[in-house]
Amino acid sequence: MAQAPIQDTADEWRITATGTPFTGNKTSVRTDTVVMPDGTTVTRDYQVHPGSVAVLALDDEDRVLVLNQYRHPVRQRLWEIPAGLLDVPGENPLHAAQRELYEEAHVKAEDWRVLTDVYTTPGGCDEAVRIFLARGISDVEGDRFAVEHEELDMQLDRIPLALLARGILAGELHNNCLVVGVLSALAALAGDGLDALRPADAPWPARPFEA
Repeated sequence: MAQAPIQDTADEWRITATGTPFTGNKTSVRTDTVVMPDGTTVTRDYQVHPGSVAVLALDDEDRVLVLNQYRHPVRQRLWEIPAGLLDVPGENPLHAAQRELYEEAHVKAEDWRVLTDVYTTPGGCDEAVRIFLARGISDVEGDRFAVEHEELDMQLDRIPLALLARGILAGELHNNCLVVGVLSALAALAGDGLDALRPADAPWPARPFEA
């Protein structure tokens, strides 16, 4: 018997009441009363998030452009890949990713593909992240983007893909987008290759956008 495709599917249980007890600068908290399969109702609190993009920028020596940044909620400096919020509803995620790569690393890329799409913490937040693969990277001419807050202390480096993978498996690197991006790139290289990845404008049902 043929194996059925293993894929996530859209579904939505009935909501009898909803509220927003907290609204922040970029995100909010929503409380829904949800009807369970047995007819009972429960409340579910979760963070409402605009969505994000991240960029695994890979140079000709198979090194990944990474940055080291302080993250206050976890009280650590984390090695990460460039990433940022989808600030405008319906914003094209590729345009947002290109902007983040320029602002955080002051580089551009010639070849863009979708590496993977993930929900970061679906049990408590609706954040969806599209991680791009960027190749053919080069420095951008002109002045650097003016940074502020945590980015004032940010460090940039280029680290071999294989070295990052070892750090991930050793429990030394923890940033979600870095972990998912690096391991996805290795899986692609071990499979059909990076050129077989989805095009940069592939549909994204979690955050629909205009081309």
